[in-house]
Amino acid sequence: MKKVIICTMALLLAFASFACTATPATTTEPAAQATAQAEEPAAAPREAELNIMMSFPQYMDQWETYCNQFEAKVLAEQNIKLTINLEMPSSDQYESVLQARLTGDDAPDLYTIHRNNLKVYNEAGNVADLSDQPFVAKLYENVRETVTVDGKVLAVPIESMAWGVLYNKAIFADCGLTPPKTLDDLKNIVTVLESKGYTPFMLAFQEQWVPQLMTALTLGDKVSGELTDWVDRMYADAGSYEEVREIFDVIDLIMQHGTDRAMEEGSQAGAADFANGKAAIFVQGTWAAGTILETNPDFQLGVFALPINNDENCTRVNLSTSTTLAVHPSSKEMDLALEFANYVLDDNDSSALFQSCTFNPIATCHTYEAASWVSDASAYVAAGRAYQDLVLPSAVTDEQGKLLQEYYVGSITVDQFIARMDEVFKQANALN
Repeated sequence: MKKVIICTMALLLAFASFACTATPATTTEPAAQATAQAEEPAAAPREAELNIMMSFPQYMDQWETYCNQFEAKVLAEQNIKLTINLEMPSSDQYESVLQARLTGDDAPDLYTIHRNNLKVYNEAGNVADLSDQPFVAKLYENVRETVTVDGKVLAVPIESMAWGVLYNKAIFADCGLTPPKTLDDLKNIVTVLESKGYTPFMLAFQEQWVPQLMTALTLGDKVSGELTDWVDRMYADAGSYEEVREIFDVIDLIMQHGTDRAMEEGSQAGAADFANGKAAIFVQGTWAAGTILETNPDFQLGVFALPINNDENCTRVNLSTSTTLAVHPSSKEMDLALEFANYVLDDNDSSALFQSCTFNPIATCHTYEAASWVSDASAYVAAGRAYQDLVLPSAVTDEQGKLLQEYYVGSITVDQFIARMDEVFKQANALN
C-alpha cells in the first residue's frame, strides 16, 4: 500500500509539473498573433484629385498653403492621398478660361464666381446646391443672403466687403487733407496734392477690369442716389447710358491727374507703386491690401467713397460679396469637393487664411480683428451710405473696361462709349 501511495503522489507531482510548464505556451499564442498582425503593412491610401480654379492669383501662396493643409488632413483622417491641382489664370483671362472648361469635358470640381453671376451659372446647370452644408449655419445673415438665389445657397462667400477707393493716409495728413464728401472736395484734393508735389491718382489700366472699377463705383453712386430704376430699365431696353453721362466728370478727373504708363502697368505693379508712394489715391478695392502691405508693411491705408457730384447722398461705398466658391454638380469627387468647400470656413484654420488674405470676417468661426481700413468703409455703411453691388451682365462689365482703356488712349469719345454700351446691353438682353 505504501508503494501505491508513493507512486500516485509521484504521478500527481509529474502531472503538476507538466501543467506548469505547458501553461505559458498556451497563453502566449494570442500575443504572438497580435504581434504578427501589428507587423502587417497598413492599407495603401486611396488616391484622388481635385481640380480647383480661382480668380485671384495675388493670393496664390495663401491658397496653396491652405490646399496643402487640406491634403494632409484628408490623408490623416481618411487615408486618402489627395492631390489638389490649383489653377489661377490672370483676372483678364479667367472668365474665358473657365467658360472653355465648363463647356468641355474638364470642368473644375470647384471654382470661383463673382456673386453677381451666380444666377446665370446656376441656370446653366454649373452650380451645386450647397444649402444643406455645415458652413451655411456659420455665415452672417447679410453675407448668406449674397450667395442665396431662389432660396438656395449656391456658393461659399469668400470676399465680402464694403469698398470705395484707397488712399494714402500719410500723404493726406502731410497735405492737411480729409476724405472728400463731394466732387468739388475731390477736385480741391487734386489741386492741393499737385501743389505739394504729389501725383493724385495711381493708374494701372493694363488689365481691363481695373478701369472698369471706375464705372462700378460711379454708376453705383448715380443709380443708388438718383436713378434708382436705371438698371431695371436697362434690362427692359428702356434706358440709356446717356442718363449717366455724369460719370465721366469723375473719370476724366482721374485720368487727367494720374500716373504715367497706365496701359503698361498691371494691377499688381500698380498696387506696389501705390504702396511706395507714387500716388495718393488708387481706384482699387481692399483686395489689393495684401500686395500693398507686403510691399510696405508700414503703409497707412485708408478707404473713402468716390464722389460723383456735389450731392453728398450720392457719395457711397459699394457693399458686396465679390468672390464666391462654387462646386460643380458633376464633380467625380463630390464628397471631397464638399469637404473642401466646408474647409474654407473651418473653425480652426479659416481665420488664419482670411486674415492673411486681408479678407473681412464673414462667419462666426472668424475670430480675428478686421483691418483698420475696414472701419473706414464700415462708417459709410453705418450711416446708410452704401449700395449693393450692381448686377450687370458680364458682357456689359467686360465691355465697360475695354472701352475705358480705349477712351484713355483717345481712341473713342464719350458719345461713342455711350452708344456702344447701349448696344452691348441690348445684345446681352437678347441672349437671356
